[in-house]
Amino acid sequence: MAFELPPLPYAYDALEPYMSQKTLEFHHDRHHAIYVSMLNTLVKETEFANKSLEDIILATNSDTSKAMIFKNAAQVWNHTFFWNCMKPGGGGQPSGILADKFNDRFGSFDQFVTKFKSAGATQLGSGYAWLVLDQNQLKVVKTRNATNPMVNQQIPLLTCDVWEHAYYLDFQNRRLDFLQAFLEHLVNWEFVTRQLEMYQLSRLAQLKLTG
Repeated sequence: MAFELPPLPYAYDALEPYMSQKTLEFHHDRHHAIYVSMLNTLVKETEFANKSLEDIILATNSDTSKAMIFKNAAQVWNHTFFWNCMKPGGGGQPSGILADKFNDRFGSFDQFVTKFKSAGATQLGSGYAWLVLDQNQLKVVKTRNATNPMVNQQIPLLTCDVWEHAYYLDFQNRRLDFLQAFLEHLVNWEFVTRQLEMYQLSRLAQLKLTG
């Protein structure tokens, strides 16, 4: 079963002026599409041909002989997740359970914003800034290149792609301005909340099965 390039969950111009149509066309239709194509070529007629992206990522993370498979599988997953982390008219502050967790873990939403921007701005070279669940606690982390937090037993809730092709056409070398725009105008907090709720439901199901 071949992997397919998922369509964007909004129109190419829907995130303007904070992410331009040109950036989305370049980023989605070229970069993301190439990762999908490369992954299909690499896993064809291998043990990974019919496995999920998550299974491939976890199975190849520590195997240097399969580094290219890992890179392309992780980038396909990361990009699909990134698109869903944004929406037209997004950003601002979350409410409900997520707001409560920000206050409990970071002291305030503003403290989370500071940590997230710092993670993205200080990632040397290419990579991602993430909000994750780590042992059932919210945590801000950064990863290099294609690395996904799931390889560290962390649950991704939100990510911002800080590879240059994610922002350079719109912000040039002003990565911090891109991160600020992402948080203020683009984040889909409803999607982030759903990731948290799905994890909590899965944990509850596990407890019932083992309790």
